[in-house]
Amino acid sequence: MKKAEHIVKTVDSGSIAEEMEIEPGDILLQINGEDIEDIFDYQYLIQDDYIEVLVKKPDGEEWLLEIDKDEQEDLGIEFENGLMDEYRSCHNKCIFCFIDQMPKGMRDTLYFKDDDSRLSFLQGNYVTLTNMSEHDVNRIIKYHLEPINISFQTMNPKLRCMMLNNRFAGDALKKVDAFYEAGITMNGQIVLCKGINDGEELDYSIRELIRYYPYLESVSVVPVGLSKFREGLYPLEPFLKEDAENVLNIIHRWQKYMYENHGTHFIHASDEWYLLAEEPLPDEENYDGYLQLENGVGMLTLLKAEFKEALEGEIHKVGGKPDKSRNGKMTIVTGKLAYATIKELADEMMKWFPNLQLQVVAIVNDFFGEMITVSGLLTGQDIIAQLKGKDLGKRILLPQNVLRSGENYFLDDITLPQVEETLQVRADIVKSSGQDFVRTILYDEYDRKKQES
Repeated sequence: MKKAEHIVKTVDSGSIAEEMEIEPGDILLQINGEDIEDIFDYQYLIQDDYIEVLVKKPDGEEWLLEIDKDEQEDLGIEFENGLMDEYRSCHNKCIFCFIDQMPKGMRDTLYFKDDDSRLSFLQGNYVTLTNMSEHDVNRIIKYHLEPINISFQTMNPKLRCMMLNNRFAGDALKKVDAFYEAGITMNGQIVLCKGINDGEELDYSIRELIRYYPYLESVSVVPVGLSKFREGLYPLEPFLKEDAENVLNIIHRWQKYMYENHGTHFIHASDEWYLLAEEPLPDEENYDGYLQLENGVGMLTLLKAEFKEALEGEIHKVGGKPDKSRNGKMTIVTGKLAYATIKELADEMMKWFPNLQLQVVAIVNDFFGEMITVSGLLTGQDIIAQLKGKDLGKRILLPQNVLRSGENYFLDDITLPQVEETLQVRADIVKSSGQDFVRTILYDEYDRKKQES
C-alpha cells in the first residue's frame, strides 16, 4: 500500500506549529526520527517535552525543527486526512452485509465497506478482525486503544468462515485472546441470521463470549436487515414473532446468570426483538449504562425516560396543570419500528397541552423494502411520496438520523429544503433525545437554541 502523505491542512493561531513556521501545505515526514503511520503514532510521539519534527516545505526543502514544550502539549496542527492514513475496506463477503443489498446508482461513499480497527476506537465502528494484522494488534496493545468494537456473529470458527465468506474468519477470533490478556476493553455484536447462528449456535456463542468478561464489557444481538435488493445473494429469511420470543428466552437466561454472578447483564437484545415479540421493553437498569445504545439497544427505553423528565419540567413551569396556550397542528415523522413509542409520547404530550394536534406518521420504506423499519434508512423520496397531499399542519418533525451527519441530505441525496419546498411546510430536525423531542414540539428553533446556550 502506498504510504500516505501527512499534509498540513490548518495551523492553529498562537500554536507551537505557527511559532515554528509550519504552514498549510507542509508535509510531516518524521517525529524523533520515526516515520508516522497514522494519527495514533503522531499523538503518541508528540507527548514528550522535547521532540524533533521533520517537515518538507512545498519547494522540497526539509526542515528539522527542535521543539521544547510542555509534556503532552499539542502542536496545533490539523491534517488533510484526519486519520493520517487511507481507510481500510472490508475484504469479507458477509452473507448479511447490508451494503451488498443497496441499489445501484447511489453515491460512491455508501458502497464503501470499512473494516478499520482504528475507526472502531475513533468512531465506534464494529470490525470483524479479519482485516487486522499482527502489527495492528500490537499497536492497539501498545497504545492501549480502547474500546475496540468487534462483530463476532458466532464463536463457531467454521460457521464464522461461512458467514463472512472468509477462510481466515475463524482464526481471527484468536486476536480477542490477545486483547483480553492485554486488558483491552471490548464490546461485541452478533448480527443474527435465522436458521444460521441463532438457537443453539447463539447459546454457544454467548457461553464462549462470557469467558472474556470483564474486558469484553457487553455484547448486543441484532436481527439481520433485509432489503428488497437481494437478488443473487445468500437466501435469508426474516424473523417472526415466535423467533423473537426464542431469541429473547436465550438472552434473558444468560442475563440472569451474568447478573447473579457478576452484577451485569452483559448480553443485550436490540429493541427490535421486543417489538417483534410484542414484549415490553426492559427497564433502564437492565441496560448497564447503555453501552450498546448505537446498536439500538435500549434506545426507546432511554427516549421514554428522557421524555418523561423533560415533560415533567415543562409541566412544572405551568404550575402542574394542562396548558392550553400552546396550539396548532404538526406532523411527527418516524419509521415503523418506533411508531408505537412515538405515538405514545405524542399522546402524553397532548394530555398536558390539549390544544396541540400531534399527528404521528410511520413512513413505509418503499425504497429499501418494507422489512426495513428503522428511521435511519428512510429516504427523502419516501417521505415526500407518503406525506404529499396530507394536512401536515404548520411543520413536520424529522428524526436527526434521516440525514447524513452534519448535512442536509437524505440517503437518496434529496435535500431537506427540497422536502420543505415540495410539501410546502417547514421541517424541524429532532435530535435523538427525549428532551429535544419535547423542546422541538413546544418551542421554535430560536427558543431552543437559546435554551441550549
